[in-house]
Amino acid sequence: MTIQPFRGSTAVAAGRVTRARLRGPAFLRVFPDVYVPVGPGAGPPDLALRARAAAVVVEGRGVVGGWAAAELLGASCGPQDAAVEVVVPAGSQRPQAGLVVRRGRLGEDEILLVGGVRTTSFERTAFDLACRLPVREGVVAVDALARVGGFEPQVLLRMRNRHLGARGSARVPEVVARADRRSGSPMETRIRLTIADAGLPLPVLQHPVGPYELDLAYPLLRLGIEHNGSDHLVPERALRDLRREAYLARQGWRIIRFASADILNRPHTVAARIRGELGRDRHESHDSARHSATA
Repeated sequence: MTIQPFRGSTAVAAGRVTRARLRGPAFLRVFPDVYVPVGPGAGPPDLALRARAAAVVVEGRGVVGGWAAAELLGASCGPQDAAVEVVVPAGSQRPQAGLVVRRGRLGEDEILLVGGVRTTSFERTAFDLACRLPVREGVVAVDALARVGGFEPQVLLRMRNRHLGARGSARVPEVVARADRRSGSPMETRIRLTIADAGLPLPVLQHPVGPYELDLAYPLLRLGIEHNGSDHLVPERALRDLRREAYLARQGWRIIRFASADILNRPHTVAARIRGELGRDRHESHDSARHSATA
């Protein structure tokens, strides 16, 4: 069940809770006068919950935007500890700890209602993040939002024309040129960008092999590249992975996997590994051709 944030003053006035209980361990204050119920041993609120709490703060006056909007839209692409961004008309909301306030107006087609929370639309969220983030992370965000939202990244160029002069919009064409909605996850996007930045041949995305799809692949070399996320450690997922690996091996595929830490913190090692694998395949192909010619 989704936890619903609420205004403490409203709940007290309605007699649903006392002020003393509101200050106790059963509730967590996310923003001034905005609380959520918590259970024993509950951890800090995640980005989605803080986004819903921020929506209570700006209810009737603004919408959730940025990474928080992407989270609610099902296109998670930002850090879980990111501050929540809201978009409001000028002068209607002050920033708070953990709450970033953007001033501006949105067209009706730039707002969506998601689970009762008003957020910027897929396209507007992608445009805003493309403007505000470094190009690499902007591509990650646009890929995720385009995939889930079902739009082509090129629509952001029209969005840029609509919002001429928006801060950071000069980088939008580069982000769009590097974006690809076929990318299956933010980590897959980062691997693709690492490959491109290293000057290596770009792989095919979501390449089918029998009943499976490879994140990134070089079909002619039968070389696959995948992100090894934490979900692969779950026993049931690990068992499925073993069956998948066995099938791919029987088809002659070799799969290399990268952990999140390497992709995020050591992209040079990712590029070096892929470069080595591609060089190995070219060397083996050359030797095979030379052997066939002399046989």
